Amino acid sequence: MSRGSRARRRWTTVLVYAAVAPFVLFALFPFYYMIVTSLKGDPELYDLDAIPYWVSQGLTLQHYRFLLGDTLFLRWFWNTVFVSVLTVLVSVTFGILAAYAVARLRFRGVTTFGIGIFITYLVPPALLFIPLAIIVTRLGVADTPWALILTYPTFLVPFNTWLLMGYFRTIPREIEECAMIDGCSRLQALVRIVLPVALPGIICAILFSFTFSWNEFLYALVFVSSGDNKTITVGVTSELIRGDIYFWGSLMAGGIVGTLPIVLVYVFFLDYYVRGLTGGAVKG
Repeated sequence: MSRGSRARRRWTTVLVYAAVAPFVLFALFPFYYMIVTSLKGDPELYDLDAIPYWVSQGLTLQHYRFLLGDTLFLRWFWNTVFVSVLTVLVSVTFGILAAYAVARLRFRGVTTFGIGIFITYLVPPALLFIPLAIIVTRLGVADTPWALILTYPTFLVPFNTWLLMGYFRTIPREIEECAMIDGCSRLQALVRIVLPVALPGIICAILFSFTFSWNEFLYALVFVSSGDNKTITVGVTSELIRGDIYFWGSLMAGGIVGTLPIVLVYVFFLDYYVRGLTGGAVKG
């Protein structure tokens, strides 16, 4: 490569990063502001003359100590983990089975069934919480984490099915047929052959389901009312906002701690997430 080509490539890289930098700063600024606010003492937080964008009167962890020691945050955190993990297991398992059936099996109404799955995903969740509340109450699981575990898959299974349908269709049928010729059943071919090949799509479905379950607010607010059973999204906002009193430092601390699992999950599995979305978009 000539010196001129290297220089042009270097300038192209600089221009690309310069164009992207404002969007990155715009996306990261709320997190920076949350961190700064959570590390300020109350006197500085309520000082109208203080500069809000950095800590000028000394760092403090008092808001984190209050959050972890004087509230039920650890209980809310465990509830959120419990709900999210079980919801992911249920929604991804049913999504895999439904997507494989639509993508591979031939039965009457398969095309209509696939379209119905997509239409179901388009229904706004806010329209369904009243009938779902009636079902949850009749099942006797109201005001428990199981109310969320039963309702979240109603939105996640259609999306996971729609996502994995496109991904399964990109996998050649021949590899399954060879496995079944060698003695595998349909289920064994799915588990041993298809799922390892479809791993990026499955991880994409897992990440979406986990993110939705972790961040969901409306159903967690409607179906769960007791403090011991709340999730992070509801517990932090309901317990740290009392009338017109806002515990800003602890609210920001709760937001930071609550987002760490999502950040870590995406850091480790971002490549799989992108491959899953792009791979499923090849065929639909």
